[in-house]
Amino acid sequence: MAEGDLEGKLLGSADLLNIVNGDHENRAKPVTSSLPMNGGNGIYSYSKNSYYQKQSAGVEREKIIEEIKEKLDMKTLSSVSNTIRLADLGCATGQNTFMTIQTILEAMQRKYKSQISQSCPHDYDDQMPEFQVFFNDLESNDFNTLFTSLPQDRQYLAAGVPGSFHGRLFPESSIHFVHTSFSLHWLSKLPEELQNKASPAWNKGRIHYTSAPNEVIEAYACQFAEDMERFLNARAKELVPQGMMVMIMTGIPKGMPYSQIPTGMLYDSISSSLMDMAEEGIIEEGEVDSFNLAFYAASPEEMAGIVEKNGCFGIERMELTNPAAWMKGPVDIPTLVTHVRAAMEGMFSRHFGSQVMDELFGRLTHKLLDISDLINSTCQEKVQLFAVLKRK
Repeated sequence: MAEGDLEGKLLGSADLLNIVNGDHENRAKPVTSSLPMNGGNGIYSYSKNSYYQKQSAGVEREKIIEEIKEKLDMKTLSSVSNTIRLADLGCATGQNTFMTIQTILEAMQRKYKSQISQSCPHDYDDQMPEFQVFFNDLESNDFNTLFTSLPQDRQYLAAGVPGSFHGRLFPESSIHFVHTSFSLHWLSKLPEELQNKASPAWNKGRIHYTSAPNEVIEAYACQFAEDMERFLNARAKELVPQGMMVMIMTGIPKGMPYSQIPTGMLYDSISSSLMDMAEEGIIEEGEVDSFNLAFYAASPEEMAGIVEKNGCFGIERMELTNPAAWMKGPVDIPTLVTHVRAAMEGMFSRHFGSQVMDELFGRLTHKLLDISDLINSTCQEKVQLFAVLKRK
């Protein structure tokens, strides 16, 4: 889910900074919470409700295979170490991470065979390196569900690595391939300005920068740039030279208002649902004012600028794609809301209380059904960022 780090991954696993309203202070009192996807196998668990993420990640499957085939030098990597190490950052709990890792592993094996067969045509199977996969997410991720779901016939050694991927996770020059999907759009924390009631970035009545003033958007953008710099610095230490990193996350075309895409409509509808509940006395309005989702969608140009400024990676590929290309009919709103709940309920429950979750997501369903035509008219926008980097 993960990380960043939430996968909230639609949404996917994060260090989240939830804010509690202070009645007599300009600055709200923050409560830091690392909240992953819903664990277990229940009705609202992420393991049971991540089909949309699976399908959206599948849109990029052939691109990942192509990048490995054309640009990853398996012969050189395996000449340094007989164990090739992969890391999936923000792995959450479900089957999605295993399917992606299997795709990457098979592509790497094919590339190795194609390179080795040129010099040793008869014995490359005997020379195939071992593979080790590290599954990373926040400490509070449900690793038990993850580990009990591991494929029995896997062709790799598996290990879990708890912690935020905005810092170091592995020894220096120990990783050959990094994958992360639906995680990097989650910030490590909320921008400081959002905690100050006297700031122009005090986001009253909203839970996100969708439909917010420019000061709020800029605060989010600055925090994202800071987080990505930390992320890239950490991975630069851990990846071997010429190691590859694939990143899939929510993106947006440069200059497009976030309110014009389905995820923005979702966040506006959540804000509206919470404000309605506040007006009815179910929750306090101050609770809404002091809550913000630590989620940011970057444009390719924005992301490229961050990577180039960092200077440790070359950009092999960076583009926006349509995450709903697989979808043949209209969006199933109740199913979408269940996926949202599986990814985000922990954040809302911690701040507003578990007793109002059925009410919140029920209202959200009705609001999204009311604008379903608008959602369906925009759901084919290219709002998924696919990036491939190589360590210099």
